[in-house]
Amino acid sequence: MLFSTARRKATATRLSALTRQFSSSPRTMALEVKKLGVIGAGQMGLGIALVAAQKAGVPVTLVDNSQTSLDKGMKFADRLLEKDVSKSRITQEMAKETKSRLTPTTKVEDLSDVDFVIEAVPEIPDLKISIFAQLAQICPPHTILATNTSSISVTKLAAATTKDPTDTSASSRVISTHFMNPVPVQKGVEIISGLQTSQSTVDAALELCKRMGKVPSISADSPGFLANRILMPYINEAIICLGTGVGQKEDIDNIMKNGTNVPMGPLQLADFIGLDTCLAIMETLHQGLGDSKYRPAVLLRQMVDAGWLGKKSGKGFYDY
Repeated sequence: MLFSTARRKATATRLSALTRQFSSSPRTMALEVKKLGVIGAGQMGLGIALVAAQKAGVPVTLVDNSQTSLDKGMKFADRLLEKDVSKSRITQEMAKETKSRLTPTTKVEDLSDVDFVIEAVPEIPDLKISIFAQLAQICPPHTILATNTSSISVTKLAAATTKDPTDTSASSRVISTHFMNPVPVQKGVEIISGLQTSQSTVDAALELCKRMGKVPSISADSPGFLANRILMPYINEAIICLGTGVGQKEDIDNIMKNGTNVPMGPLQLADFIGLDTCLAIMETLHQGLGDSKYRPAVLLRQMVDAGWLGKKSGKGFYDY
């Protein structure tokens, strides 16, 4: 028991030193987030915005370049709040107050007065890099610039905030707050520091996540971080089993649900995550780690090529 505790402490110390060895920022009181920005009005972005508005009581500017996506997201927020009211989790007045804290906009320039911004767009490296380059110019010099990436290097995203690598005034404020899906339900959040990330940035991220009612876990900036480094190979192997005829989809999901007590089988879970997202993460793991065990399943690629992306497209391993 003592050995286990000692090892955990030693690992935490090594992670802390590794992730911030190039940052010289002193530890200070965590930044108080009075206004939050979220980029991306999809399932993840809307979930983050809604929980921040409801649980942390923070005004949120929700940005998306598509007015259609914003309208769809706000309608989804209405449905979630109405469900909470119907189940007596919150009052009608609380729902109204939460909705009033959400401000949708198509203009990224409207993030010029936020204290903390969370990017939650698809897992496309070039897209995220361009967004962080913009945020470094638009947001105030104290603003924490966070990403909800599930696999892309935080160090790489931080580097996009400056043309001078020795200038860490912006890159030291970049961090990953990787929320789990669905955000209103899952309590876990991964906190990942890049090499440039300061301790004050980590402290601010931890504090905001706790205000949102989340339970943060800290990971090093390694491909897939903790959650997807473990989860995605499991899902990928299930897809290989299906594709090679080891078992039928129902049998694969049922044995994992009834044999390991998980609430959802790996193939159904992949459908809910999005098969395109699963493929993108597996490709990141394969390229970043260079190990053949992370090679994406052939069937996974075929289904993405077919446009069968899971629940969001109406068809994946199951029909929706």
